[in-house]
Amino acid sequence: MPSFLVGDCSVYYEVFGRGQRVIFLNGSGSNIEAVRPLMDILGKYGEVAIHDQRGLGKSSVPNGPYTMAQYAQDALALADHLGWETFAVCGMSFGGMVAQELAVTAPQRVERLALLCTSAGGAGGSSYPLHELENLSADQRQEIYPRLLDERFTEEWFESHPNDRVYRNVTVRNSDDESRRGETLQLQARKNHDVWERLHLITCETLVASGKYDGIAASKNGRAITSRIAGAKFEEYEGGHLFIVQDKRVLVDLIEFVFHPERGDSQHE
Repeated sequence: MPSFLVGDCSVYYEVFGRGQRVIFLNGSGSNIEAVRPLMDILGKYGEVAIHDQRGLGKSSVPNGPYTMAQYAQDALALADHLGWETFAVCGMSFGGMVAQELAVTAPQRVERLALLCTSAGGAGGSSYPLHELENLSADQRQEIYPRLLDERFTEEWFESHPNDRVYRNVTVRNSDDESRRGETLQLQARKNHDVWERLHLITCETLVASGKYDGIAASKNGRAITSRIAGAKFEEYEGGHLFIVQDKRVLVDLIEFVFHPERGDSQHE
């Protein structure tokens, strides 16, 4: 099982494809298995490395508390383990927060940066406080969560859009006790995320993408990030927090941006 150590944390990772080197950073409570279909697609265009973030998936669950700086260092440790001096970074949701922390910590190592459905924290706006859902019953969470994924997701919407009913039963907690502990530690780090005053340190080409109906990371938060990074480009898509699967334009735009044709597939071979 491919893994590396960061202090007392064993971090599991996988690499997909060959070519342009990319670190992909996943969302809250997620793991590699949850995005494997996406990794299979992106791996056709470049070399994409992804790890189960500390406390999640096949990575270990060291004692907390965790910090956003630790999550960024874990990602940098993955690049070091692979021998990658520079690379592109794509972060989605919580992964976008980690990506920002990484990019302000080591801007010289980031070739280009894609931030999807995420927030900067501080004066730039924070994503929905998911840690507050932990004290609710499963039924209460199930009632609230679909509208966070997409503000349009009412019962009336599901009745008239049967293909979206799959999102009605999305869960927000893992049933395994150890996984729950890791998720809780992640959410505690997440609530302290704030890179707003440091965003100007990011110097690479940056794409910020938001969903028009996102109830977790509001589109205005994406616009705020864009305003703080010189030359950053903002795109708003038709969808909510999962706009990457709701709007067919997203993957096309993401692939074009991350795997830039001028960079060439043979750069690192």
